[in-house]
Amino acid sequence: MDNVPSPFRSWNGVEAWQFVDGVRLHAIGGEQILLCRVTYEPGKQVPDHDHEHTEQVMAIVDGEVTVTVEGETRDVKAGDVIVINRGVRHSLFSENGVTFFEALAPVPLDHVPDRDRDLVVGPDGGSHHVER
Repeated sequence: MDNVPSPFRSWNGVEAWQFVDGVRLHAIGGEQILLCRVTYEPGKQVPDHDHEHTEQVMAIVDGEVTVTVEGETRDVKAGDVIVINRGVRHSLFSENGVTFFEALAPVPLDHVPDRDRDLVVGPDGGSHHVER
């Protein structure tokens, strides 16, 4: 068991990674799933895109964000959850800022700031992870 990576990780003391302008995230994941804490500064957005191989579930914890999924637009706030299946076009804009957690599966490596620090990789070596 000497080669088994520790399952314990922390975002404490780790600066959030700027994913796109004004959108920062922390990420920690394993073989099958990635968990991110995402923060948008006021007036920031992630433009229309999709994740070809990855499903995404977002849970809003603070603030509000306008989310458009396949042409349907909703303003969501703390307590709301959005499920975006793989290959589905979506965009986000937050007028006043927002924080949410998102789970993505399989792990999209373009959301992982530091693969050594942020991934707990088991015996399959992350073989299910996907590049964008």
